Amino acid sequence: MGELLPLARYFGTFAIPMDIQCTEKELFVFNKIAAAARELGMPCYVIGGFVRDKLLGRETKDADIVCIGDGIRLATAVACRFRPAPKISFFKNFGTAHFRLDDWEIEFVGARKESYGYHSRNPEVSPGTLEDDQLRRDFTINALAISLNEADYGKLIDPFEGVGDLRKRVIQTPLDPVRTFSDDPLRMMRAIRFASQLNFEIAPATFQAIRDNRERIRIISQERITEEINKILLSPKPSIGLDLLYKSGLLHIIFPKMVDLAGTENIDGIGHKDNFYHTLQVVDNISVHTADLWLRWAALLHDIGKPLTKKFEQGHGWTFHGHEVVGGRMVSKIFSAFKLPLNEKMRFVRKMVELHHRPISLTKENITDSAIRRLLFDAGEDIESLMILCKADITSKNKLKVRRYLENFDYVSQRLKEVEEKDKIRNWQPPITGEMIMDIFGLSPGKEVGILKNAIREAILDGEIGNNYDDAFDFMMKKAETLNLKPVKQ
Repeated sequence: MGELLPLARYFGTFAIPMDIQCTEKELFVFNKIAAAARELGMPCYVIGGFVRDKLLGRETKDADIVCIGDGIRLATAVACRFRPAPKISFFKNFGTAHFRLDDWEIEFVGARKESYGYHSRNPEVSPGTLEDDQLRRDFTINALAISLNEADYGKLIDPFEGVGDLRKRVIQTPLDPVRTFSDDPLRMMRAIRFASQLNFEIAPATFQAIRDNRERIRIISQERITEEINKILLSPKPSIGLDLLYKSGLLHIIFPKMVDLAGTENIDGIGHKDNFYHTLQVVDNISVHTADLWLRWAALLHDIGKPLTKKFEQGHGWTFHGHEVVGGRMVSKIFSAFKLPLNEKMRFVRKMVELHHRPISLTKENITDSAIRRLLFDAGEDIESLMILCKADITSKNKLKVRRYLENFDYVSQRLKEVEEKDKIRNWQPPITGEMIMDIFGLSPGKEVGILKNAIREAILDGEIGNNYDDAFDFMMKKAETLNLKPVKQ
């Protein structure tokens, strides 16, 4: 066999308005795979997301190789062709193997056909042909394959007109969508996630099938659902996916507290904004400025406490007093339910939810250094993230109002910088610790220690005393007298 044609050059012979632009490294690896498969007498193909993303011009860091035969055997033969040979991970129960080449993941699997039972998304699997394997794919745009075989190396195999759907920016299933989603309900979440990531539309019949099969999502594990939600939140415009989850009815099942934000109410001609669509706008706004998943979660949850705090006050209108405090308390339960990490990530999101109204309250004139110091102290290293969230929270359609808010936030940002440079409050700890208090007064841990420590902190934050040891010590001694405490050492 002669040298294999580069994929991009082979595609130049096809009337396709898109092009496969493989890197030299990718072409090198595909030639290694093709040579190993040829020696084994095992036809193989690149299939799925790699082909889709290359046609769309998107960066891709993984490739799926499907072969007519034993995928683990092919992976082993391919790995042996590299020096040093990459470490192979085997998944014998699934007949798959993969290895990493630098930052590129390559997975191998034998072509298969599947059949599903009603109460499980785990299929019965048996060996199959390439056609069988393409039939089991979730969407037409993910069923595209490229041959790595000598007879037709580089040929695009597109039995369901997936390239046409890429052109039309449409997501639809190769088979009847009702069957596709009933077999594996996670595909409903995946359809919405791809729509959000690619800014595609879901074909009407496919979307109706999601609506009709939405209750089937209950058989999917929370971990898999949360993984898809995270991918939606990390997409360029998360509102696309979040809105589709809502309109499909899936959100009502997987996140009913989010649905509680939806809708408006009117009393005496006074209404309030739809907090669900406001939240979606905030998530989109913040996504322009950060790819941090947890800051995007904070945007998603920033108003989650509003349904529980909504009240109509005569002569005033609708209020949501304390919604940030109530919302903050809800964060840990939501993270637990979604199997999200209950660590510093959760604490960060809770802090953002609890503090997101504070900078807004500081946009008034004549804000005191004390108020600025307290915000710096409470936000600590997360003050920049908090300000990003607060700016994203401005969703008014009144351009003059938005400009005024942004100018006020710029003023607050300047004041934060000035006070921080002067008082060094961020991540600050009072100059006298609880241990020092116990040592000076011969105390054990208890109420008196807490009273003195809190009094020193509040006095410094209020500007009553300077942020230094001597002022803090003198203040502590005076406060101790009111508690009938006497020092055992000076």
